[in-house]
Amino acid sequence: MLCAALAETLRLRQGSRFTTYKTCVWEVLRSDDHAGNALVAANGEMVFRMGRLTQMCRTSGSLLFLPACLVVGALLAAPIDLLWAQTPSSVPLTTQKPQQEDTADSAESIMPSPQEPGRSQPTRSEGSPRETTMSATNRVVDIGFGILGGGTMGPTPYKPLRYDEDWSYLKDPTRRTDFWDPIKYIPFGGRDDVYLSIGGEARIRYEFFRNESLGSAPANHDGKNDYALQRYMLHADLHVGSMVRFFGEVWSGIESGRIGGPRPDIDKDSFDVHQAFMDIVLPLGNANTLTWRVGRQEMTYGGRRLIDVRGAQTLRRSFDAARVLLRVGEWSVDGFFSKPVRNQPNVFDNSSDSNRTLWGLYAVHPLAFLPDGHVDLYYLGFEDQEGRFDQGTAYELRHTLGTRLWGQPLPWEYNFEFLWQFGSFGSGTIQAWAVATATYYNFDRLPLRPRLGLAADITSGDRDPKSANLQTYNPLFPTGAFFNLQDPAGPQNVMHLHPFLDVHLTESLTATADWGFWWRQSPDDAVYRISGAPFRSGQQSQSLYVGNSPAVTVTWRATSHLTLLAGYVHFFSGTFFQETPPDKDVDYFTTWMTYMF
Repeated sequence: MLCAALAETLRLRQGSRFTTYKTCVWEVLRSDDHAGNALVAANGEMVFRMGRLTQMCRTSGSLLFLPACLVVGALLAAPIDLLWAQTPSSVPLTTQKPQQEDTADSAESIMPSPQEPGRSQPTRSEGSPRETTMSATNRVVDIGFGILGGGTMGPTPYKPLRYDEDWSYLKDPTRRTDFWDPIKYIPFGGRDDVYLSIGGEARIRYEFFRNESLGSAPANHDGKNDYALQRYMLHADLHVGSMVRFFGEVWSGIESGRIGGPRPDIDKDSFDVHQAFMDIVLPLGNANTLTWRVGRQEMTYGGRRLIDVRGAQTLRRSFDAARVLLRVGEWSVDGFFSKPVRNQPNVFDNSSDSNRTLWGLYAVHPLAFLPDGHVDLYYLGFEDQEGRFDQGTAYELRHTLGTRLWGQPLPWEYNFEFLWQFGSFGSGTIQAWAVATATYYNFDRLPLRPRLGLAADITSGDRDPKSANLQTYNPLFPTGAFFNLQDPAGPQNVMHLHPFLDVHLTESLTATADWGFWWRQSPDDAVYRISGAPFRSGQQSQSLYVGNSPAVTVTWRATSHLTLLAGYVHFFSGTFFQETPPDKDVDYFTTWMTYMF
């Protein structure tokens, strides 16, 4: 029936130019004797009637019916979407310069849009996201880089945090121009401020390693390991007037063929609830609001170095949290108390992490004395019953005070972050720090519109593993591809220098070339993984040089829904690994296709 529906849609759009039908309405039936879909075409109107999802799952006999429907629908819709993208839109794009708009195929940029902290409120705008052109400072695609970004790509309505999307403009039927628009705004009760929005994602990914973890990870006799990863997500966003909102999202993550099996927390989750929260919005006058948000939810803040959704991995990160979101004038302030969610491989078995707790206060405000300046001010508290460092494992209570100065006075972009950490580790104290910088320059008038950048970071390491006191910086819950797609090391105990170049091969095809260099900040501390666990102890070598890693990433945003990415990373091991073998150079390749609606 799905094939018939898509075939009918294609038929309605064919001819010398695709014709546009009057309306396309998806009705979610509260009850229906037929478990399935019925297609009705009359007077140029097309109506899809979808039976109840639970009934469909029961008749299919498997919880995997949902991901199967998503991927089949995405794969069948993608060719239609590509064909549709070749025709002129019935709604022209505006030509005025917009604010920066993030793209969504979760590349976590160090320069988020100048909105509220963590984009924790849906953007309220009367304009359609599809009616916005992209500026030179937009990111290529949200693949997870904590330090890298990209340039102009085609416009997309999708946000890195899907709950930030606002589809209320579709109450005007003349603005419904996309294949999926009928399910993005479904009004109830004859009121235009009570509506349901449905969306989702299907991502299919291939990964190849040679000498993963410098040769210490499971592999075949040639040191190779390749496998497939899949991610399917489906969400519903119900708005009940301007003050009440419910958001829910389920997912399925699948790993196939990896030698050594799925990696914990990031590769496999058969089926579970990824997000489920409620908003209560209290108007304070003059467009000021106070929002209470309670439930399971994604969070991302600032440069994404400390709190992020980890979008590059198959399984994103969420928190069971209570948050207060205050928007007053030009101030955006978030307060929260949360427990990270532990992703488990089976059905409905995810739970809060009983060992770790995160709380904090994060504020953002414009800063007039800097060019296009903004300042982030934050406090983060973190507790881990089993904190692991090269020194050992013990109870960790850590406090972080930080500030971030950032702006985009084109053609320049800048981001500078400074933070100090203190607290206790076992019977000792914590004193740690970090400095992170990134500067970019856009050559918009040159062919290929190149964008040059340089990132430089330094984070503290432990000075004496035999002392009870700890100086190792803790990145808490950072983005999942911090330095590049392979991440040869984590951001603890590191000195890091990273030049890169973005070029636009076409309006929708962008390439990024970069080369990272790593040293240990302290010769007495380990090299760590991006997960935070020690990777290679620093107690057998005094060498600081860790290695260097060239990388190339190509991203094609084929349509506003469909993105394809391919990336290659090589890691040349340095003297530290040569003195603490194995020390084999690493080759890594990945490619993925994401369809979002």
